Amino acid sequence: MESKYCRESRVIRTSRIFPNDMNNHNTLFGGRLISDVDQVASISAARHSRRECVTVSIDSVEFLHPVRPIDSVCFESYVTWTGTSSMEVFVKIIAEDLKSGECKIAATALLTFVALGQDKRPIKVPSVMPETEEEIKLHETAPERAKIRNQKRQISKDLAGFLTMKTFNEMN
Repeated sequence: MESKYCRESRVIRTSRIFPNDMNNHNTLFGGRLISDVDQVASISAARHSRRECVTVSIDSVEFLHPVRPIDSVCFESYVTWTGTSSMEVFVKIIAEDLKSGECKIAATALLTFVALGQDKRPIKVPSVMPETEEEIKLHETAPERAKIRNQKRQISKDLAGFLTMKTFNEMN
């Protein structure tokens, strides 16, 4: 299977912020931002694999600066690293003050997707070839993040096995 450049999966989307996107602090609602992050990241995963993809995890979202009503918000995503069927997707969120032109990195996010074959089972994906300094840094540091992701996933599975649905079942 041929490798692909990070740029081949790049997605850039800019949106205006509207009143219904705001929270009670008059900044962009975090849930809205996460929804948009998942959407652009899913396109990057599909572009890289050319397959149907599912979100396996939102590994991290770091809110660095609030997005205000006078800002536009730009999402840039691309695949940084792959396993056998999994893809790590990085999303950079940039807020631009539309009056001054000042830009800030408002947030960053890392998500994991799995490509699916026609049988809806995981399928092998191409490896990634980074080119820019940013892409190389993210690619080089990805194996450690993958190790941590796998550890967290096992902890979550262990916890889920311990949890009960007693309260849920009592309500229904």
